Amino acid sequence: MNTSRPTLAASTTFPSAETSQSALYAKVAWRLVPLLFLCYVAAYLDRVNVGFAKLQMLKDLGFSETVYGLGAGIFFIGYFIFEVPSNIILHKVGARIWIARVMITWAIISGLMMFAKTPAMFYTLRFLLGVAEAGLFPGVILYLTYWFPAERRGKIIALFMTGIPISGVIGGPLSGWILHSMSGTHGLAGWQWLFVIEAIPSLVLGVVVILMLDKGIEQAKWLNDDEKRTLIVNIAADASRVESHSFRDGFTNRMVWVLSVIYLFFIMGLYGVGFWLPTLIKGSGVKDPLTIGLLTTLPYAAAAISMVVVGRSSDARRERRWHVALPGLIGTAGWIVAVAAGSGNVTLAMIGLTVATMGVMTTLCQFWCLPTAVLAGAAAATGVAVVNSVGNLAGFVSPYVIGWIIDKTHSTDLGVYTLAACLSIGGLLVLALPKRLVNH
Repeated sequence: MNTSRPTLAASTTFPSAETSQSALYAKVAWRLVPLLFLCYVAAYLDRVNVGFAKLQMLKDLGFSETVYGLGAGIFFIGYFIFEVPSNIILHKVGARIWIARVMITWAIISGLMMFAKTPAMFYTLRFLLGVAEAGLFPGVILYLTYWFPAERRGKIIALFMTGIPISGVIGGPLSGWILHSMSGTHGLAGWQWLFVIEAIPSLVLGVVVILMLDKGIEQAKWLNDDEKRTLIVNIAADASRVESHSFRDGFTNRMVWVLSVIYLFFIMGLYGVGFWLPTLIKGSGVKDPLTIGLLTTLPYAAAAISMVVVGRSSDARRERRWHVALPGLIGTAGWIVAVAAGSGNVTLAMIGLTVATMGVMTTLCQFWCLPTAVLAGAAAATGVAVVNSVGNLAGFVSPYVIGWIIDKTHSTDLGVYTLAACLSIGGLLVLALPKRLVNH
């Protein structure tokens, strides 16, 4: 029996002062978010470090841009197939066991990427990595709904999702240093060391999750009885406002599929950043892998700040649509500036890439306030996974299409324009959503 979303009579008394509530939610956030944040940093690092490995891997193995694009994207086929089943299992068995399982298995597979020698091996390992990682992100989003009501999720989701840009802040210099310094050590290429070294944090964090993460409010020994009652009643009141609660609702609710399409357009922009940012910086005239790694920290650091600032604004104003759409449209402008800069203006290219990264990341973290505003309970378990899995099919399409375009045109310009168009379409579709459904 699932006990992750406990219920309690609405008449239960509890401290109602806003300051007391805010202090309690701050306590919960400090307990949960740092660990989940670190897990997502490790997850995203292992997902996109192939973008840095590409700087040496393609030449060493004789892979074309199309082979790389297909390998980078095939991750999302495995991810798509196993996303919904993984989230259903998490809802039933609890986050502690399942998130730990996810992290340990993907750490092992990510480390095995060092043995990729042929396109077939590359494709197979990337597919298996997607299978292993399926369920982490939607599982964490679902887990946060067990603790935080809708009106408090904007900031919390933003804090969690800053794991994406922070993985870039950490991973860029680390990956660049590994490629720069470790090539040839003990007979291994720099890109092989990259996969091995960057798999270790995921393995360690998988063990930490088993030791530290609680299944739900009732199991949290660090909360007293009054604090548990406060959280339980707030979650119950929040769930009572939502019509979709069953597993079936997560598949049949029309909004789930509308949001899936919107998310697909946004993901096109995200993996343009994740898989191609090092290549785009190199194309602007920077050649040294370590310098490229250091430069990638700038867009990611700026994005982390914008995500938190916009998340706070979204919660304070109880407004979601413009807080999703406007950053997306600003990000579109950033992509266009990056292309206009060409190969001779590193400064202007970096400004464009920074604005684009800020827009993409901020849009994505605010997007996740939308599905959790219309789904609750088991419907959230399936619906959030459906949205994430369908949307992440763009993670397959985006790198493959851009790789194909580069091979055919010998330029990244048309591919970047495609990313910009997708980001703007997603933003405009958000503005077409009914305000009453999503502004909580």
